[in-house]
Amino acid sequence: MGFVDSETAGKARHATYVAEQSSAQAATRAIVSPLVRAIPPAVLALMQQDHDADELEKQLAACAVQAEQLGNARYFQGRPPTRQECAEVVEHDRCGNPVTRAMFLGKQKHVLALACAEQVLKKLWPAPVSIEQRYRYYPNARMVESISPEKEAKLIAEGCTEELRGTIKPDLVLHADRNLMKAAVTLDFKFPCPDTNLPKWTPYGPSSPYFGKDQGEIYKAALGGPAMLISPGFGVRAP
Repeated sequence: MGFVDSETAGKARHATYVAEQSSAQAATRAIVSPLVRAIPPAVLALMQQDHDADELEKQLAACAVQAEQLGNARYFQGRPPTRQECAEVVEHDRCGNPVTRAMFLGKQKHVLALACAEQVLKKLWPAPVSIEQRYRYYPNARMVESISPEKEAKLIAEGCTEELRGTIKPDLVLHADRNLMKAAVTLDFKFPCPDTNLPKWTPYGPSSPYFGKDQGEIYKAALGGPAMLISPGFGVRAP
């Protein structure tokens, strides 16, 4: 009887140890991994491996690093641009607005990062994903609608960009289910130039209906769920 009791006690101690280790790992992961912490339990349950959520974060961060390196290799032989180089005007857009090298490089690096992220998400995110989807947000009604890429392209081609005023276009919207108007997590790639700058949400200017707020605030208000940044120097973070 004493042997059985010892064995039972041993199993109980082992179960307690496993539970404590599991809790400790979860707590540690919650501290260091805002993306994993934000993933809904239903989506976590659909992931094939226990470490897929951590792997998702690592690979998305790696996409940012890869895009940064490829962009710098293409234009600067691998070195990061200086503050002065980032501020230089390299071209003007169709409306005559100046485009700085920081803006130009950011656009190039975004293309690389999103192509990489698409492959990562196909492999690791078990629910729908929207990539560079434009939405129209109605703050007073608290509703959002999607704008098709075809309609967006048509409006831009016609010069009707005023009709796009007040719309939002996150890089990545990860959904928890088939409701494509709601985000589990919204993610934007940011490529600070120079790379010593901190990544941050773009604030809306005076001509925007969201003046006084930034992208992250409006993403959360429009789509729900947390909004996070992915950058080469900081990985995935919730500012």
